[in-house]
Amino acid sequence: MSITATELKLNLGKYLLLAEKEDVFITKNGKVVAKLTNPFQDRISMAQSLFGSVPAEMTLEEAQEERRNKI
Repeated sequence: MSITATELKLNLGKYLLLAEKEDVFITKNGKVVAKLTNPFQDRISMAQSLFGSVPAEMTLEEAQEERRNKI
């Protein structure tokens, strides 16, 4: 997403919340001058990639046992 510096000044809170989910590029006179980003985005992406890796009908103990059997 790209916004102007003026828009950022007027709605800082909104864009801080939005930056948790996506990068926000700030422009001044049509040129990008800054980027708001989540410093933990890599961790969030990694955690989201793990969701669904264990079937919902499987218990934690069953998943652990299956993992042990593969080692």
